[in-house]
Amino acid sequence: MASDAQTLTGKLLVAMPGMGDPRFDRSVIFMCSHGEDGALGLIVNKPTPSLSFAGLLQQLDIAGGTTERDIRVHFGGPVENGRGFVLHSAEYGANRSTLRVGEAFGMTATLDILEDIAHGGGPEDAILTLGYSGWGPGQLEDEILANGWLTCDASRQIVFETEDDAKWSAALGSIGVDPLTLSSTAGRA
Repeated sequence: MASDAQTLTGKLLVAMPGMGDPRFDRSVIFMCSHGEDGALGLIVNKPTPSLSFAGLLQQLDIAGGTTERDIRVHFGGPVENGRGFVLHSAEYGANRSTLRVGEAFGMTATLDILEDIAHGGGPEDAILTLGYSGWGPGQLEDEILANGWLTCDASRQIVFETEDDAKWSAALGSIGVDPLTLSSTAGRA
């Protein structure tokens, strides 16, 4: 179980080679919450090739304003993949339903953030995900012990500024790990 000192909230999970679940192969997951009741994260490096932000707005019948901007739409995980979550920079918080995640990030799962973005407002940085990655109590800790994940600090640069196909290597590099040196088997010293 995660104590306050061991929480992964606001961190990145980085999938190890040999994960076993192709949905998480080379995934980088931003952890929105982690505690004794389980964990919730959003995959930030797997864009959805078939859905654009403008297309999603059209499906939701949200009219874009004259300053409409495009944000990336990602596969956030296999749980509730019809539901949208916006991971964003912390300056946006016009809404009581925004979950603050540390000093630099927030997560909002209500339509008003999409309306704000469509009309030129909203957060400075944002990634929209469809679905989320979830774990029951103790499940994530077991996966980490089984060599499924590495963890590192989340940075605005990795989450919002790095190209999706480079985020996995960038996250590993932030903790001094060369992806070529990783093994899919765990060992004990």
